[in-house]
Amino acid sequence: MNPAILSDHEVGSLRFGVGMALLACLVVSFASVPVRSQTEDAGAPDRKLILRVEPKYPPTLERLYIGGVVRLQVDIAPNGNVEGAQLLGGNPILGQSAIAAVKQWKYAPAKTKTRTVERLEFDPHK
Repeated sequence: MNPAILSDHEVGSLRFGVGMALLACLVVSFASVPVRSQTEDAGAPDRKLILRVEPKYPPTLERLYIGGVVRLQVDIAPNGNVEGAQLLGGNPILGQSAIAAVKQWKYAPAKTKTRTVERLEFDPHK
């Protein structure tokens, strides 16, 4: 088979294969998107943040004017303490700083464990 000349059937098969690969990528991507925690009550209001500790800006990134937005998945215990935080998106170095700060946050008590997504912005010009 000459790779420069493809039959209509071969082109169709190639398009189908590429389409299926793209579909598989989309399915995997959307499967990993957090929606709401299954431990959270369906109609429960967002947990009120009582104590917020601001993240420390990594000095090297601040000096180089590197900023950005970090998204974290935060697990909150019924007593309001943060049990864990995981980076969902953003610069990994800024994410480390954000996680260290968020683990010190305190939320209002609730009946159940909840999960939320927090967005923290790092602006080197502030």
